[in-house]
Amino acid sequence: RQDVGLQVLPLCGPGPAYPAVSGALQEESLIMTFQDLFKKSALELFPNQIDPLTLILTLVIAFLVGMGIFWVYRKSFIGVVYDHALNLSLVIMTLLVAVIGPICGTLADHRGFKKPIFMACMLLGVLGCAAMGVTAGWLAFLVVFVLAKVGYSSSLVFYDAMLPEVTTDERMDTVSSMGYAYGYIGSVIPFILCLLLVLFGDKIGIGAGTAMVVSFLITAVWWFVCTQPLLKRYRQTAFVEHTGSPVFSTFRQLGRTFREVRQQKHIFLYLLAFFFFIDGVYTIIDMATAYGTALGLDTTGLLLALLLTQFVAFPCSIAFGRFSAKYDTGLLIKICILCYTGITLFAVFLVSQWQFWVLAVLVGMFQGGIQALSRSYLGKIIPAERSGEYFGLMDICGKGASFLGTTLIAMVSQFTDGQSFHVFGLELQNENIAVGTLVVIFAIGFVLFCKADRLNKQYIHI
Repeated sequence: RQDVGLQVLPLCGPGPAYPAVSGALQEESLIMTFQDLFKKSALELFPNQIDPLTLILTLVIAFLVGMGIFWVYRKSFIGVVYDHALNLSLVIMTLLVAVIGPICGTLADHRGFKKPIFMACMLLGVLGCAAMGVTAGWLAFLVVFVLAKVGYSSSLVFYDAMLPEVTTDERMDTVSSMGYAYGYIGSVIPFILCLLLVLFGDKIGIGAGTAMVVSFLITAVWWFVCTQPLLKRYRQTAFVEHTGSPVFSTFRQLGRTFREVRQQKHIFLYLLAFFFFIDGVYTIIDMATAYGTALGLDTTGLLLALLLTQFVAFPCSIAFGRFSAKYDTGLLIKICILCYTGITLFAVFLVSQWQFWVLAVLVGMFQGGIQALSRSYLGKIIPAERSGEYFGLMDICGKGASFLGTTLIAMVSQFTDGQSFHVFGLELQNENIAVGTLVVIFAIGFVLFCKADRLNKQYIHI
């Protein structure tokens, strides 16, 4: 529910800002129909020759990402049961998106491709979300879940890549922040509706099973309807003209990008910095409830605290968008990284329920800001006509980072299992100490980002 329901609203986030920038969209692009797209791809799928270096580099990166994820979730491949099967499905999803992201992102940069591919991924996610409510058996549910998650995650690559086309560099931070802000507050609406239906459906004669089916359907319909303004107003104005096969052109362009990394050190360093600091952010988001439960905190209180995070993130995301008009974007990102480092240190000493509520508020204050500004920052330093390609690489960094923090916490927690520590008069469990390892990740991300920001100011004057 969290991944496919709560987090889908950013797909429609920038909508309110479109009227102000729609006048700048002067060039109508040629939008291919799904029939034309699939027919063309099928006819040109096997070109006469393919750059072997491109294929090798693509496969090596996919292999390394896959091996890293496999090592983290290796136990899921032994004696698959319900909980391990869920981990395995997440591994499969991550691998698919890691491969699909940069390849389809580069393909979407060609004239008329971005909108149809985005629509196809969105429909896959919507239909998968609706189907999860009617699948019979846990295995079928996991298969549908993987398809829905792949559709959702892939659609975000193309959605993010639209950002440089729908606004100007001066307004990019504001538009990106508004997208996250409305996504946070909007995602609460279907969640509350579904929660009330599941908890109190029996009062109006709706059984628990029926309530779950309706809840998935509500989420799917909400997702589809809220995406319509974007589909109606977006036009691809920045693109790469392909010569010959668009599929062959895609792999050739990816190979060229990998070879140009040394000449684009400012982008490479930023993506590397993003890999580290966003890992800390995602780890805190993904493990918040598990961390609180491990410390013995009340489950209901933990869920309500996370719901509070959504409400807090709404005005704070808007605030960061307004701050970006007065202050340097790089400075704001540095502040967010430092604040997340402080939040991590606070979490180390978390021992009671009220502290978790404070933690939820602090996370909400900076969560939307660091995500929105990181997205708009990349949008400013890359060519608009190659946005799909670069946001696909950014998505690899985000997906690859999703297991680094979890791995460190799991390792430290395993090595200190059963031990307690006395610090400043407080008795801390091994889970508290394990969370402290995120400070190292944020520190690395901060140092790398400072270097990347200096380069971008030097060469691009961002």
